[in-house]
Amino acid sequence: MSGGIARGRLAEERKAWRKNHPHGFVAKPETLPDGTVNLMTWHCTIPGKQGGWRPAITVKQILVGIQDLLDQPNPADPAQTDGYHLFIQDPTEYKRRVRLQAKQYPALA
Repeated sequence: MSGGIARGRLAEERKAWRKNHPHGFVAKPETLPDGTVNLMTWHCTIPGKQGGWRPAITVKQILVGIQDLLDQPNPADPAQTDGYHLFIQDPTEYKRRVRLQAKQYPALA
């Protein structure tokens, strides 16, 4: 997806999100020091379900859990069908694309 197409799509999704999003969730693009908005980097918050969080679960465990899902998606419950089919049919290509996608975004220090 080219940058212009992606930015247009993200701008539309931002408008839709502002009008209607699940209670407690936050998703907003990065605001740069000069006040402009970077639609290619978003800061998000996903609330835990009522009563579902246990003090025994740490932030580290949550983040590692997300990492595990990215590395080993659950084939019984695919969130994205294209990624799921690639994961099943060509795991090597799936991992190559994940690495390529990860390289597009610098690690936060």
